[in-house]
Amino acid sequence: MLASTTASTTTIAPDDWDALPAAQQPDWRSHASFDRVRRKLSAVAPLVTPAEVLEVRAGLAAVAAGEAVLLQAGDCAESFYETTPEHIAAKIAALDALAVHLGSRAGRPVLKVGRVAGQYGKPRSHSHEVVDGVELPAFRGHLVNSEAPSAEARRHDPRRMLWAYHFSDALMRELRARRAADPAAGPVHFGPWSSHDALVLDYEGPQVRVDDATGHRFLGSTHFPWIGERTGGVDGAHVRLLSVVRNPVACKIGPRSTPESVLALADRLDPAREPGRLAFIVRMGWAEVAGKLPPIARAVAEAGLPAVWLSDPMHGNTVRLPSGRKTRFLDQVAREAETVRDVLAREGLRLGGLHLETAASPVTECVGGPITTEDELAADYRTLCDPRLNPDQALELIDALF
Repeated sequence: MLASTTASTTTIAPDDWDALPAAQQPDWRSHASFDRVRRKLSAVAPLVTPAEVLEVRAGLAAVAAGEAVLLQAGDCAESFYETTPEHIAAKIAALDALAVHLGSRAGRPVLKVGRVAGQYGKPRSHSHEVVDGVELPAFRGHLVNSEAPSAEARRHDPRRMLWAYHFSDALMRELRARRAADPAAGPVHFGPWSSHDALVLDYEGPQVRVDDATGHRFLGSTHFPWIGERTGGVDGAHVRLLSVVRNPVACKIGPRSTPESVLALADRLDPAREPGRLAFIVRMGWAEVAGKLPPIARAVAEAGLPAVWLSDPMHGNTVRLPSGRKTRFLDQVAREAETVRDVLAREGLRLGGLHLETAASPVTECVGGPITTEDELAADYRTLCDPRLNPDQALELIDALF
């Protein structure tokens, strides 16, 4: 199994993050294939190159300086079944269309980053769920188990990490081909680039590599990894892993975050205060953001951190309807994003862009825009996990914010 990169890199031995506390990890270390899979992941070629990592950092530095905006968008949970050429083309086309619209509204170049080529793992609030009256292990994304409602399908299977690598490689090849065919003018490379939640450490850790040209470590699984709110403990394994790699990194800022915890994360992830290294992704919920974000933003401003600020107005605004179906309301999503923008402006900071869960087709998973009532959600509700905006709803959100 060969990846699509050719940079000279060296595999490294596991670092100390393996010994640190790690939340939200699969239960599969007793599986007969676990050690073999880890060895294979340690030997595969990196999916991204050190040069690409530096290009994304340069783009994020431009966002931090107000010279560009960032659009990070894609599926809540990628599907192994949607890596056909047709699906890949549709995802990239949807990202392109949203970026063109955002650029026209913001009047600045757009750095395009997809939630693609690795967004196969999902944290969950509960370890189990009830499906048709039967309690089963929760679905944790195709990296870990299947969404099929049976005990065997829900078993955590480490072999899926190799499948995730294979499918990510196919997507990464297409992203690289698109960048080569449509180079950006000026200092910001428009992309598309890849990103995902660096959640499953058995997948991410073996893909840390050393760039032989510089001696720097980088994460070979994606261009722009992020840490979720559930895995953002400053003394935990996820923060430790991302603290040692040269990739640009992001961390989610949620309602449990405090000025002290955010500054501590910055100290671990960006001690040199380098523009383009660190992004904060705000996901507090429309009802809490106005009260929780100001002291955090004020502390970051006073510390002079050159972080990029993104609004993720999706994850704090999920509701479960009486039918059991999860949804999000576009007006609440827009209200959170607008509040983030306004709070940052009052503290002398700048909203750098959006982090969105979006579909490439006109799904009916969120209420708002062309989906006027909850009754319409059943028409085309297909997400593997959380509800996504369809393209028209995402365009309306951009119009409300810029």
